[in-house]
Amino acid sequence: MTELAISIITIVLTILLGLCVGSFLNVVIYRLPNGMSLAKPASHCPKCQNPIRWYDNIPVLSYLILGGKCRHCKEKISFRYPFVELLNTAMWFLCLLCFTNFIIPSNPMNWLRFVVSCIVCSTLICIFFCDLDSMEIPEVLFLVLLICGLVLLLDNPSMERLMQKVFGFLGAGLLFYLVNAVYKLIRKRDGIGFGDIELVACAGLIIGGYHMIFALVVSCVLGGIALIIISAIRKEKGKEYPFAVLLCSGIALALFVGDYVVNCYIGLLG
Repeated sequence: MTELAISIITIVLTILLGLCVGSFLNVVIYRLPNGMSLAKPASHCPKCQNPIRWYDNIPVLSYLILGGKCRHCKEKISFRYPFVELLNTAMWFLCLLCFTNFIIPSNPMNWLRFVVSCIVCSTLICIFFCDLDSMEIPEVLFLVLLICGLVLLLDNPSMERLMQKVFGFLGAGLLFYLVNAVYKLIRKRDGIGFGDIELVACAGLIIGGYHMIFALVVSCVLGGIALIIISAIRKEKGKEYPFAVLLCSGIALALFVGDYVVNCYIGLLG
Protein backbone atom coordinates (compact mmCIF):
# COMPACT_ATOMS: atom_id res chain seq x y z
CA MET A 1 0.00 0.00 0.00
CA THR A 2 1.41 3.39 -0.99
CA GLU A 3 2.04 6.21 1.48
CA LEU A 4 -0.66 8.30 -0.24
CA ALA A 5 -3.24 5.54 0.26
CA ILE A 6 -2.28 5.19 3.92
CA SER A 7 -2.61 8.94 4.40
CA ILE A 8 -6.05 9.02 2.77
CA ILE A 9 -7.28 6.07 4.84
CA THR A 10 -5.97 7.68 8.04
CA ILE A 11 -7.68 10.99 7.26
CA VAL A 12 -11.00 9.28 6.42
CA LEU A 13 -10.87 7.13 9.58
CA THR A 14 -10.10 10.21 11.70
CA ILE A 15 -13.11 12.04 10.25
CA LEU A 16 -15.46 9.07 10.66
CA LEU A 17 -14.32 8.35 14.21
CA GLY A 18 -14.51 12.05 15.02
CA LEU A 19 -18.15 12.13 13.92
CA CYS A 20 -19.05 8.98 15.87
CA VAL A 21 -17.33 10.18 19.04
CA GLY A 22 -18.98 13.58 18.57
CA SER A 23 -22.35 11.83 18.57
CA PHE A 24 -21.42 10.13 21.84
CA LEU A 25 -20.34 13.49 23.31
CA ASN A 26 -23.92 14.72 22.87
CA VAL A 27 -25.03 11.87 25.14
CA VAL A 28 -22.33 12.76 27.69
CA ILE A 29 -23.23 16.47 27.67
CA TYR A 30 -26.92 15.74 28.25
CA ARG A 31 -26.78 12.79 30.65
CA LEU A 32 -23.67 13.22 32.77
CA PRO A 33 -24.70 16.49 34.53
CA ASN A 34 -28.13 14.94 35.22
CA GLY A 35 -26.65 11.85 36.85
CA MET A 36 -27.99 9.55 34.12
CA SER A 37 -26.38 6.40 32.79
CA LEU A 38 -24.47 6.82 29.55
CA ALA A 39 -25.54 3.35 28.39
CA LYS A 40 -29.21 3.08 29.36
CA PRO A 41 -31.79 3.88 28.20
CA ALA A 42 -31.03 3.86 24.48
CA SER A 43 -31.19 7.12 22.55
CA HIS A 44 -34.76 8.39 22.37
CA CYS A 45 -36.75 11.52 21.64
CA PRO A 46 -37.13 13.53 24.88
CA LYS A 47 -40.67 14.54 23.92
CA CYS A 48 -42.39 11.42 22.53
CA GLN A 49 -39.94 8.93 24.14
CA ASN A 50 -39.75 6.87 20.94
CA PRO A 51 -36.36 5.15 20.54
CA ILE A 52 -34.11 6.55 17.84
CA ARG A 53 -33.30 3.86 15.28
CA TRP A 54 -29.74 3.39 14.08
CA TYR A 55 -30.54 4.88 10.67
CA ASP A 56 -31.82 8.02 12.38
CA ASN A 57 -28.71 8.23 14.54
CA ILE A 58 -26.06 8.62 11.84
CA PRO A 59 -23.97 11.71 12.72
CA VAL A 60 -24.94 14.85 10.77
CA LEU A 61 -26.46 12.87 7.88
CA SER A 62 -29.58 11.76 9.80
CA TYR A 63 -30.14 15.34 11.00
CA LEU A 64 -30.11 16.58 7.40
CA ILE A 65 -32.35 13.77 6.12
CA LEU A 66 -34.92 14.33 8.89
CA GLY A 67 -34.84 18.07 8.39
CA GLY A 68 -33.83 18.61 12.01
CA LYS A 69 -37.03 17.02 13.36
CA CYS A 70 -38.01 13.81 15.16
CA ARG A 71 -39.32 11.19 12.74
CA HIS A 72 -42.31 10.40 15.01
CA CYS A 73 -43.53 13.58 16.72
CA LYS A 74 -41.83 16.16 14.46
CA GLU A 75 -40.33 17.89 17.48
CA LYS A 76 -37.47 20.14 16.44
CA ILE A 77 -34.00 18.72 17.12
CA SER A 78 -31.45 21.21 18.40
CA PHE A 79 -28.77 22.21 15.90
CA ARG A 80 -26.29 21.64 18.73
CA TYR A 81 -26.25 17.90 18.01
CA PRO A 82 -24.72 18.08 14.51
CA PHE A 83 -22.65 21.08 15.59
CA VAL A 84 -20.95 19.10 18.38
CA GLU A 85 -20.33 16.23 15.95
CA LEU A 86 -18.76 18.57 13.38
CA LEU A 87 -16.79 20.47 16.03
CA ASN A 88 -15.29 17.29 17.44
CA THR A 89 -14.41 16.10 13.93
CA ALA A 90 -12.77 19.43 13.09
CA MET A 91 -10.68 19.36 16.27
CA TRP A 92 -9.60 15.76 15.66
CA PHE A 93 -8.61 16.73 12.13
CA LEU A 94 -6.54 19.61 13.54
CA CYS A 95 -4.83 17.13 15.88
CA LEU A 96 -4.00 15.00 12.84
CA LEU A 97 -2.71 18.10 11.06
CA CYS A 98 -0.55 19.28 13.96
CA PHE A 99 0.82 16.08 15.49
CA THR A 100 1.28 13.66 12.58
CA ASN A 101 2.87 13.77 9.12
CA PHE A 102 -0.12 12.35 7.21
CA ILE A 103 -1.12 15.78 5.88
CA ILE A 104 2.13 17.73 6.17
CA PRO A 105 5.03 15.32 5.53
CA SER A 106 7.56 17.65 7.19
CA ASN A 107 5.74 17.40 10.54
CA PRO A 108 7.28 15.17 13.21
CA MET A 109 5.24 12.02 13.84
CA ASN A 110 3.85 11.83 17.39
CA TRP A 111 1.11 9.21 17.79
CA LEU A 112 0.98 9.59 21.56
CA ARG A 113 0.35 13.32 21.41
CA PHE A 114 -2.15 12.86 18.59
CA VAL A 115 -4.31 10.31 20.43
CA VAL A 116 -4.16 12.09 23.78
CA SER A 117 -4.87 15.46 22.17
CA CYS A 118 -7.99 14.02 20.52
CA ILE A 119 -9.21 12.84 23.93
CA VAL A 120 -8.39 16.25 25.44
CA CYS A 121 -10.33 18.07 22.70
CA SER A 122 -13.40 15.86 23.14
CA THR A 123 -13.27 16.40 26.92
CA LEU A 124 -12.97 20.18 26.48
CA ILE A 125 -16.07 20.12 24.27
CA CYS A 126 -18.01 18.31 27.01
CA ILE A 127 -16.79 20.79 29.65
CA PHE A 128 -17.66 23.72 27.37
CA PHE A 129 -21.29 22.72 26.88
CA CYS A 130 -21.85 21.38 30.40
CA ASP A 131 -20.68 24.69 31.84
CA LEU A 132 -22.67 26.63 29.26
CA ASP A 133 -25.86 24.76 30.19
CA SER A 134 -25.65 24.57 33.97
CA MET A 135 -22.39 26.25 35.10
CA GLU A 136 -21.49 22.88 36.63
CA ILE A 137 -18.82 20.50 35.37
CA PRO A 138 -18.89 16.76 36.25
CA GLU A 139 -15.75 15.75 38.18
CA VAL A 140 -15.11 12.75 35.94
CA LEU A 141 -14.20 15.13 33.09
CA PHE A 142 -11.39 16.62 35.18
CA LEU A 143 -10.19 13.11 35.95
CA VAL A 144 -9.96 12.42 32.21
CA LEU A 145 -7.89 15.58 31.70
CA LEU A 146 -5.64 14.71 34.64
CA ILE A 147 -4.95 11.25 33.21
CA CYS A 148 -4.21 12.79 29.80
CA GLY A 149 -1.75 15.18 31.42
CA LEU A 150 0.02 12.35 33.23
CA VAL A 151 0.23 10.27 30.05
CA LEU A 152 1.74 13.21 28.16
CA LEU A 153 4.58 13.29 30.68
CA LEU A 154 5.88 10.29 28.72
CA ASP A 155 6.18 12.48 25.62
CA ASN A 156 9.78 13.72 25.56
CA PRO A 157 10.26 13.26 29.34
CA SER A 158 13.14 15.73 29.79
CA MET A 159 13.66 17.61 33.04
CA GLU A 160 12.94 20.95 31.36
CA ARG A 161 9.64 19.67 29.94
CA LEU A 162 8.71 18.09 33.27
CA MET A 163 9.32 21.40 35.07
CA GLN A 164 7.16 23.18 32.51
CA LYS A 165 4.30 20.76 33.18
CA VAL A 166 4.68 21.07 36.96
CA PHE A 167 4.81 24.85 36.64
CA GLY A 168 1.65 24.80 34.53
CA PHE A 169 -0.18 22.50 36.95
CA LEU A 170 0.76 24.25 40.20
CA GLY A 171 1.08 27.77 38.83
CA ALA A 172 -2.28 27.95 37.09
CA GLY A 173 -4.11 26.18 39.92
CA LEU A 174 -2.57 28.34 42.66
CA LEU A 175 -3.12 31.53 40.66
CA PHE A 176 -6.84 30.89 40.32
CA TYR A 177 -7.08 29.71 43.93
CA LEU A 178 -5.45 32.90 45.23
CA VAL A 179 -7.55 35.14 42.98
CA ASN A 180 -10.69 33.47 44.29
CA ALA A 181 -9.45 33.73 47.91
CA VAL A 182 -8.82 37.49 47.56
CA TYR A 183 -12.17 38.00 45.84
CA LYS A 184 -13.96 36.04 48.54
CA LEU A 185 -12.20 38.04 51.24
CA ILE A 186 -13.39 41.30 49.70
CA ARG A 187 -16.83 40.36 48.33
CA LYS A 188 -17.70 37.55 50.81
CA ARG A 189 -18.48 35.11 48.00
CA ASP A 190 -16.65 33.01 45.46
CA GLY A 191 -15.55 34.76 42.31
CA ILE A 192 -14.14 31.68 40.60
CA GLY A 193 -15.73 28.25 40.81
CA PHE A 194 -13.63 25.35 42.07
CA GLY A 195 -14.27 23.63 38.75
CA ASP A 196 -12.40 26.46 36.98
CA ILE A 197 -9.44 25.95 39.32
CA GLU A 198 -9.41 22.22 38.56
CA LEU A 199 -9.67 22.94 34.84
CA VAL A 200 -6.69 25.30 34.64
CA ALA A 201 -4.58 23.01 36.83
CA CYS A 202 -5.24 19.97 34.61
CA ALA A 203 -4.76 22.04 31.45
CA GLY A 204 -1.47 23.36 32.80
CA LEU A 205 -0.27 19.79 33.24
CA ILE A 206 -1.28 19.00 29.65
CA ILE A 207 0.12 21.99 27.76
CA GLY A 208 2.75 23.34 30.18
CA GLY A 209 3.31 26.68 31.88
CA TYR A 210 4.18 28.94 28.92
CA HIS A 211 1.28 27.62 26.87
CA MET A 212 -1.05 28.05 29.86
CA ILE A 213 -0.11 31.72 30.10
CA PHE A 214 -1.07 32.11 26.45
CA ALA A 215 -4.35 30.23 27.08
CA LEU A 216 -5.23 32.49 30.02
CA VAL A 217 -4.48 35.64 28.01
CA VAL A 218 -6.73 34.42 25.18
CA SER A 219 -9.48 33.49 27.67
CA CYS A 220 -9.36 36.90 29.36
CA VAL A 221 -9.43 38.73 26.03
CA LEU A 222 -12.38 36.65 24.83
CA GLY A 223 -14.09 37.20 28.19
CA GLY A 224 -13.62 40.94 27.99
CA ILE A 225 -15.04 41.10 24.47
CA ALA A 226 -17.96 38.83 25.41
CA LEU A 227 -18.82 40.94 28.48
CA ILE A 228 -18.75 44.16 26.47
CA ILE A 229 -21.09 42.69 23.87
CA ILE A 230 -23.44 41.14 26.45
CA SER A 231 -23.53 44.33 28.52
CA ALA A 232 -24.37 46.39 25.44
CA ILE A 233 -27.19 44.04 24.41
CA ARG A 234 -28.73 42.92 27.72
CA LYS A 235 -27.53 45.63 30.10
CA GLU A 236 -27.45 43.17 32.98
CA LYS A 237 -25.37 43.81 36.10
CA GLY A 238 -24.14 41.35 38.70
CA LYS A 239 -24.99 38.32 36.55
CA GLU A 240 -22.62 35.34 36.66
CA TYR A 241 -21.31 33.85 33.43
CA PRO A 242 -19.64 30.47 32.77
CA PHE A 243 -15.90 31.15 32.67
CA ALA A 244 -14.93 27.57 31.79
CA VAL A 245 -16.44 28.19 28.35
CA LEU A 246 -13.77 30.82 27.72
CA LEU A 247 -11.04 28.75 29.36
CA CYS A 248 -11.78 25.78 27.11
CA SER A 249 -11.48 28.02 24.05
CA GLY A 250 -8.13 29.41 25.20
CA ILE A 251 -6.79 25.96 26.14
CA ALA A 252 -7.80 24.46 22.79
CA LEU A 253 -6.12 27.32 20.93
CA ALA A 254 -2.95 26.92 23.00
CA LEU A 255 -2.96 23.18 22.29
CA PHE A 256 -2.81 23.78 18.54
CA VAL A 257 -0.80 26.99 18.09
CA GLY A 258 0.84 27.34 21.51
CA ASP A 259 4.22 26.05 20.31
CA TYR A 260 4.31 28.57 17.47
CA VAL A 261 3.20 31.52 19.62
CA VAL A 262 5.55 30.72 22.53
CA ASN A 263 8.53 30.15 20.22
CA CYS A 264 7.84 33.43 18.40
CA TYR A 265 7.61 35.29 21.72
CA ILE A 266 10.81 33.73 23.05
CA GLY A 267 12.49 34.58 19.74
CA LEU A 268 11.47 38.23 20.10
CA LEU A 269 13.03 38.26 23.55
CA GLY A 270 16.24 36.89 22.09
